[in-house]
Amino acid sequence: MLDDLPLVLDRTRAEPLSVQVADGLRAAAGSGVLRVDDRLPSSRALARRLGVSRTVVAAAYDQLHAEGWITGRHGSGTYLTTAPAPPPAPPGRGPEPEIAADLLDLFPGAPCVEAIDRAAWRRAWRAAADIAPPTRKDRGGEVDFRAAVSEHLLRHRGLGAGADTVVLATAGTSSAVGELAAALLRPGDTVALENPGYPRAAGALEAAGATVLPIPVDAHGLRVDLLPDGLSAVYCTPAHQFPLGARMPAARRVELVEFARRTGVLVIEDDYDGELRYDTAPLPLLAAMAPDVVVHLGTTSKILSPALGVGWLVAAPRVAEAVLEHRSRTGTGPSPAGQRVLIEFARTGDLSRHLRRLRRLLPPRRELLVSALRAHGLDFLGDDAGSHLVVPLPSREAEGRVVAAARSAGLAMDGLTRHHLPGHPPHIFGITLGYSATDLADLRRAVPDVVACLAAEDHPAAITPAAGVHAATDSARS
Repeated sequence: MLDDLPLVLDRTRAEPLSVQVADGLRAAAGSGVLRVDDRLPSSRALARRLGVSRTVVAAAYDQLHAEGWITGRHGSGTYLTTAPAPPPAPPGRGPEPEIAADLLDLFPGAPCVEAIDRAAWRRAWRAAADIAPPTRKDRGGEVDFRAAVSEHLLRHRGLGAGADTVVLATAGTSSAVGELAAALLRPGDTVALENPGYPRAAGALEAAGATVLPIPVDAHGLRVDLLPDGLSAVYCTPAHQFPLGARMPAARRVELVEFARRTGVLVIEDDYDGELRYDTAPLPLLAAMAPDVVVHLGTTSKILSPALGVGWLVAAPRVAEAVLEHRSRTGTGPSPAGQRVLIEFARTGDLSRHLRRLRRLLPPRRELLVSALRAHGLDFLGDDAGSHLVVPLPSREAEGRVVAAARSAGLAMDGLTRHHLPGHPPHIFGITLGYSATDLADLRRAVPDVVACLAAEDHPAAITPAAGVHAATDSARS
């Protein structure tokens, strides 16, 4: 029985107290505080708690009973029998779908935790716990964490953090995007974002009051030639465009940097899995080319585990200072716990060994999928990098059928439709196939079902990301 229902009565209002009680109980049911088959307090107990006569509560119960919300059970009490339907979701982006525990996870964006040396993982956590608990945290991040990130970026991404840049700890990429927007932008400022792109980045920007402008992508990533004047920032994933997997070539990187310098735009470079290349060395980071106009973001959630909940930001001093001022003003900042674990991983050399292991374990998984797709005449998109690839499909309906068929086969597969920004009809369809969240043996067993689900749909013989560009060009220019 719920004795602590959040009911508040206002005796200055015109509505009778019994009506207020009934309204409060309906609201409690609609919000989930009360659930079907919950037993309500007796009318005497609730009246005593609210400081009203029992007649007031009895009248409210009678009204709810007449409407069909509650029922009395002989010798047991009064129970909620139904609840109001939840309000409709606001227009725009829906929640990210949850992956049922009984499905094999083939969604993109997951780390390969199988590659983690469990002994090293335990050592890092124990060593982190041996450090005395802090009384205050450094809003910029632990000094040793920032040093470890600087060394990691220099060795694995060719980015040297010098006098012209500052390294800050973050709570992850989405959090960092939101902080940048809150610290540097004014409500209504426009930020260009790849379309299709990363929904959480768009959500973080919108939550901070920014206006998100979708910009089409092609086989080389973000269409820089479609960026309009009047922007405040551009968010992109040049190392491995999410979700289509393109690598932005050097010429387009130069074009983007020149655009940023000419217009005063800030470029937010999300390097979510830039360490995971298997064919050639990665191209220079945008932040290495132009630290004055580029903010570099990285995260541990794709290379280790989201359990750490930490990432990093490398930016010019003026940007870093604005972020620190925002954190000081709002009392926010990244937790030290995950930072300390990464410090230990880096200090012992286990982080470098882990990355080498990742680069050995992931290519065979990719090749397993690629070989099966090619054997059945199925096309795919995506550079030889990262932890997912994309199989194009002709329509949203085909995409939905494949996702449903996969679920019936015990597989969780993700479509491209939800990665398009709201208000702009999806123009590229397909399935993203992640190959890092499950081990190789399970993936090998799943491949026949994966191929069967995809082969059941007719699809174009040669679709590239550029095929959808023209459909969205006008909206990007407007």
